Amino acid sequence: MAHVIDRDEWAVRSDHWKGELQCGVYGSNSCLIFNYLPDVGGGPRLHSHPYAEIFIIRQGTGLFTVGDKEIEASAGQIVIVPPHTPHQFTNLGPGPLETTDIHENGKFITEWLE
Repeated sequence: MAHVIDRDEWAVRSDHWKGELQCGVYGSNSCLIFNYLPDVGGGPRLHSHPYAEIFIIRQGTGLFTVGDKEIEASAGQIVIVPPHTPHQFTNLGPGPLETTDIHENGKFITEWLE
């Protein structure tokens, strides 16, 4: 069975791609986060997941800390973080950082490390 999910079911605001969706309830083994970080320095603190996470950078430039590596990634690039790997990212600017993050699990499982 196909599912069509309206924006008002996942979006925080209607004028930005910002929000999240746990897709397990729809039979998918994935979750989505649509990040819109307008301010330089914005981003989540260090955490990990027991599954891989894929970051699609749609706009801007971010600094990703993945394990002991720092990776600068810009619009059009994709960063893949392996399971159980501590990671975080921040908006380097100038301008907003917009990402689509794919969690390879039907519900979010996050261990916050700081």
